[in-house]
Order: sequence, then structure tokens, then C-alpha cells
Amino acid sequence: MRMKRKKNLDERINSASDYLTIMKNESLNYNDAVNENHIIDFEELFGNNKPVVLEVGSGKGQFGCTYAKQNPDKNILCVERNRNVLILAIDSAREMGLENIRFLCGTAEYLPSYIAENSVEEIYLNFSCPFPKHKHIAHRLTNPRFLEIFRNVLKPDGVICQKTDNMHFFEYSIEQFSACNFKLSNISLDLHNSAFEGNIVTEYEIKFASQGFPIYRLEARL
Repeated sequence: MRMKRKKNLDERINSASDYLTIMKNESLNYNDAVNENHIIDFEELFGNNKPVVLEVGSGKGQFGCTYAKQNPDKNILCVERNRNVLILAIDSAREMGLENIRFLCGTAEYLPSYIAENSVEEIYLNFSCPFPKHKHIAHRLTNPRFLEIFRNVLKPDGVICQKTDNMHFFEYSIEQFSACNFKLSNISLDLHNSAFEGNIVTEYEIKFASQGFPIYRLEARL
């Protein structure tokens, strides 16, 4: 069910400039995005030079806000295109008084024109849409076109962490990471019944785990 549009959404988004950057080039073909230079100065954005991590598809912000609270020595930039849920994430960050989290409104296709090369230490893909139909395969965030974007913005020792409840999407992701020469580690086929420590539970994760679905997780490095 689609979430009802939040009251005064446009006004709330416009007044969130202390936390929010809005992409300006979503009408472009994504192949042209890299030629649009809107590169974010992380030190200016966060007011410090701490390491930066990226969450692509942040939803209501449960992961991002929790990560920011637990890791005051790092900054997290959360990317989300749905303004209706994005405003909830911003509200949560504001209520928690978090200073090391910011939000970028837009889609992953346009990250090359906003995120500098070799500038991000970690990327989190939490319960991305699996786009199960083959005709939509190019929209999967572990499709090679996105992995190339992530490869470019990651530092040489960077890592991509993926979680999903969808077994077929997870299998697809393993295939694509391997084909694109990423090294895989910490692969879990049932995260909640594994020895993995430090997991930050997301909204979708709570929902799917409560229904008995196993949670799949991996780490991919350059």
C-alpha cells in the first residue's frame, strides 16, 4: 500500500536544508550525470573531516540514524528518492539531535555528479527493491551499471554491505559482485541465526524476520 502523502510535504522538505541536499539533474540520462558537476564537499557538508559512509535507499531512516548514533566518529550520507519517507528520516535525525548524518534526495544513477571518486569508506544497500521481473533487471542496485558507480566512489579499501530478504536477488547479487571482481566475505544465509555481531536492524528487516524469512547478508570489497 502506498503511503499517504504527508501534510505540507513540500514546505517541510524546503525547510530541511540543514539536513538535506536535493539532486538537480534527474531529468538527465544517467549516462550524462557524470558531466554535471555538483560534487559535494563533505567537509563543508558535515563541518568536519571524519570518514564518510553512504546508505543508498535509506527509507524512513532507522538504519541511518542508528548508525550515526552508534558511530559518532563517522559521517553518514543517506540517499533516498521518496520524499514522503525522506521527511520522516530527517525528522528522526532532528529529534535525536544527530550532527553526523545528512540526506541526499535523488537516485543512485546520479551519484557520479554528487559524490567524488574514492571518497566513501562504506556503502550500505539495505533491502533494496529486488525488481524481480527480468525486464527491470537494470534497476537492481547490484546490476553492473550501479556496481561501477559504487566502485568509483569507494576508497580502495572500501566495502559494500548488502542485506536482503530475497533469495533470488541475493544470488543475483553474488553473481554480479563476482563478475565485477569484488571479493566477497561474511556471507550469511540466515543473519539472525548467525554469529554476526553489530547488526543494525532496519524497518523492513523487522517486518520480514517477524514473518519467518531468513535475512541474507554479504560484504563486497574491491
